[in-house]
Amino acid sequence: MLEVKNLKFRYNGFEVNASLKVNEREILTLLGPNGSGKTTLLRCVYGILKPRTPCVYLDGKDVHSMDLRERAKNMGYVPQIHHPSFPYTVLEFVVMGRASQISTFESPGGEDYRIAMNALKLVGIENLADKPYTQISGGQLQLALIARALVQNPKAILFDEPTAHLDFKNQIKVLEMIRRITVEKNIATILTLHDPNLAGIYSDRIALVKDGKIYAIGRPEEVLTENELGHVYEMGVRVISVDSFRLVLPVLNKLRNL
Repeated sequence: MLEVKNLKFRYNGFEVNASLKVNEREILTLLGPNGSGKTTLLRCVYGILKPRTPCVYLDGKDVHSMDLRERAKNMGYVPQIHHPSFPYTVLEFVVMGRASQISTFESPGGEDYRIAMNALKLVGIENLADKPYTQISGGQLQLALIARALVQNPKAILFDEPTAHLDFKNQIKVLEMIRRITVEKNIATILTLHDPNLAGIYSDRIALVKDGKIYAIGRPEEVLTENELGHVYEMGVRVISVDSFRLVLPVLNKLRNL
């Protein structure tokens, strides 16, 4: 279980303050408007940004007290934006995720490449193994990033806007993959999203984030309500049930009056 207890982090007058829990095989989505603190919270959980006091625990162990190698063995992080800088093959790029599993002066071996290839097969892009990863599409790159996180064999993975810059088909493909690996690999997953409809479909629980704080947290049907979403996004919202899903729509006349 991944647990965040009274996390507090302040910068430039903006403060993030949050507590949450995520169990294995569970997806918790941080949902909220731009500037609400979702990415900052995610970076604090992983340790890219450092709160002053211990507040993030994985199976009871303080994550921020772990060295980089131990943290990488236990927790994966998939950033929102990744800019390929050197034309490694997709397979070589994924093998880099094995760095925490091998000694400092050791090179990846056959077993590391086998694990990386299996990760590519799991996310469905094994046919790209020998292609330079500077030449693949945004959706394929996102799947390669997921594969690289998987070869760490982590207990938890954090995804920052995994559907950003993807078309509709690839948004669904990536979220379906995250759903599948969360369950099959017994992973505790936190992701950030902007779209409440995608959050409602793919999340076990949703945390609405506003002004650096968790405004509400619970199952999608508990959180995706007109009152809760209207308050967080400061706009008129309609929520309609369609085939057991909750469809969130803007109230356009209220938008036009803003």
